[in-house]
Amino acid sequence: MSITAELVYDAKAVLGEGPIWHAPSQILYWVNLLDGQVRLFDPATKEDRIIEVGQPVGTVVPRQAGGVMVALHDGFASLDLDSGELTVIHDPEPNMPGNRFNDGKCDPAGRFWAGTMPYDPGSPSGSLYCMDIDHSVRQMLDGVMISNGIVWTSDHSTMYFIDSLTLKVAAFDYDVSTGDISNRRVAVTVPPGIGVPDGMAIDEEDTIWVAHFGGSRVTHWNPASGELIGTIQVPASQVTACAFGGPDLSDLYITTARFELDEEALQQEPAAGGLFVAKPGVRGVEAFEFAG
Repeated sequence: MSITAELVYDAKAVLGEGPIWHAPSQILYWVNLLDGQVRLFDPATKEDRIIEVGQPVGTVVPRQAGGVMVALHDGFASLDLDSGELTVIHDPEPNMPGNRFNDGKCDPAGRFWAGTMPYDPGSPSGSLYCMDIDHSVRQMLDGVMISNGIVWTSDHSTMYFIDSLTLKVAAFDYDVSTGDISNRRVAVTVPPGIGVPDGMAIDEEDTIWVAHFGGSRVTHWNPASGELIGTIQVPASQVTACAFGGPDLSDLYITTARFELDEEALQQEPAAGGLFVAKPGVRGVEAFEFAG
């Protein structure tokens, strides 16, 4: 299977990231990471509201109590979508100013998982953290280079996670009652030449969709076998993340970037940094909300 994504909003984001569908409002939350923007895209009106948070923001997730949670340079925080008020709750790396938060999502129990990475990628100075519903934070993994996509299977027994520079999707046994992970193993090995694995989504059949930074594509995998099932071509090279959305969760929204692309490159891909959408032929699952 190979299909091509279509541009749905020409955002020209420097580093679009972290899309997540908020089913109650039918709004796509996403971020323009380095510019410190949380953005709310309404597919029905094509309006894209911007909330400036004043620092790099790696990811955004819905919150059961209202508003959203974000993971920023300064740590985990809550954000009021009406007032724009930002409240930092916990910074697990106060002595590491060279790191920032990157991708993250909530698990089936409503915990908020997000990972860090260095601004200058390459060193394993990042970690994966889990904020529980009581706002306590645990370090779940260390030695991470670029913390990225994270999803859970429908039976809540397995967690998949991407440390981009490993070129692998890792699988873990996952205990939904405690949030503990164990038995790390390789689920997918990404071949060279198709870009670095970045953000990730999971569908109702427990197959995964992986964005490829530098690869102009989203790939579809069976993580149980490691088999490549298909590819979505994206008319932008820096494909960063994807999320299922739409009224029946059959649309795959895809974020892209124009990070460090020169004028010549931008002439070749003028839609870089835009929001794209594809019809992959399978439904996604509703995003979990932060329960704290």
